Amino acid sequence: MTKKGQALSVLIVSTFAFTVCFMVWMMFAVIGIPIKKTLGLSATEFGLMTAMPVLSGSLIRVPLGIWTDKYGGRIVMTALMAATVPAIWFMAVATEFWHYLAIGLVIGLAGGSFSVGTPYVARWFPKDKQGFAMGIFGAGNSGAAVNKFLAPALVVAFGWTMVPHVYAGIMLGTVLLFWFFSYSDPSHLVPSHVKFSDQLKALKDPKVIKYCQYYSIVFGGYVALSLWMVQYYVGEFGLDIRIAALLAACFSLPGGVLRAMGGWMSDKYGAHSVTWWVLWVAWICLFLLSYPQFDFTVATIDGPKTFHIGLNVYLFTFLMFTLGIAFAFGKASVFKYISDEYPDNIGTISGIVGLAGGMGGFILPIMFGALVDLTGIRSSAFMLMYGVVWVSLIWMYWTEVRAKEYMAHKSPPEITAQIISN
Repeated sequence: MTKKGQALSVLIVSTFAFTVCFMVWMMFAVIGIPIKKTLGLSATEFGLMTAMPVLSGSLIRVPLGIWTDKYGGRIVMTALMAATVPAIWFMAVATEFWHYLAIGLVIGLAGGSFSVGTPYVARWFPKDKQGFAMGIFGAGNSGAAVNKFLAPALVVAFGWTMVPHVYAGIMLGTVLLFWFFSYSDPSHLVPSHVKFSDQLKALKDPKVIKYCQYYSIVFGGYVALSLWMVQYYVGEFGLDIRIAALLAACFSLPGGVLRAMGGWMSDKYGAHSVTWWVLWVAWICLFLLSYPQFDFTVATIDGPKTFHIGLNVYLFTFLMFTLGIAFAFGKASVFKYISDEYPDNIGTISGIVGLAGGMGGFILPIMFGALVDLTGIRSSAFMLMYGVVWVSLIWMYWTEVRAKEYMAHKSPPEITAQIISN
């Protein structure tokens, strides 16, 4: 097979594998609801249970990115997926809260597949196509939506314990499919003289920290809301789990499949322009989503009148759909920054940034639950995310937008003097 044919095969099979991994990673978004009811969990405990897979999937990202640079994506991805199969199967026989926490940590390894697939896929394509290729691969985030279509049907038809059994079988089949249709290229490996400590020096770069902040909201927020939305619809609007999962998929699906479009736009218009507008769209959506349902009384000439203000299920779903599109573009644009600025160290940098995004996805559901338990206001989750987006916008303005405007008003000699002085 030609190199072009191998690249296409790697892209297709890697995207499919990542979709399955993300579907497994998001299992608790649906089956967590009957588990919560059975165990009598609080909102905070539910947030902790759903976040455990995200924790391990985040912490493993940096070493996985480094191992991918060193050993190749084919070997690392295959081993990673195979390791999750027994844990997925045994979830069906767990009975205690701590059982689910422990199993969730092992299942969470599937979430680390992103740090393997991103550099693995990117290196098969030329630089001007890497944003699009990584966007195609990143569309595997739509596994969160696949989970919301498949898991509720299994829960209603057979009970929630059938979901782990089916998912274990799907993961095992994916391991075999990936191994037989993926390829290795020794030229893609980082030279053996590059040390672990050398690769981690990237942590000293302030730009890496900034990209971590961006990704903590566009990916971390996506993961957190994908885990949280089904039970939010059930609690806030009193919907059946099947309808709630279907509406929640209106956020998860565009948030995954449109990532390829975000990669194409980042290739064409640049990572900065796409990310800047993504953050503004997210800021507006989260501002509107933050308002809780409330009534207020006004004294009129005819006596007191009470008015109700709050989002109905249709407007709420539309805003979530828009937010999902914004996050899809943002996830691609952040990694376009990385492929542009760190072409020789994509695995390590993507692992670090992916870790930050994953940690956002771990911390946010726990904070969502704690805020609900503390305030009793479900929309407090969106209030929290609104604040995080505010931080990202301010940071981006001072380090990119304002700096760009400042340099645009200087003559070439002044710019040269500025560079030398710094």
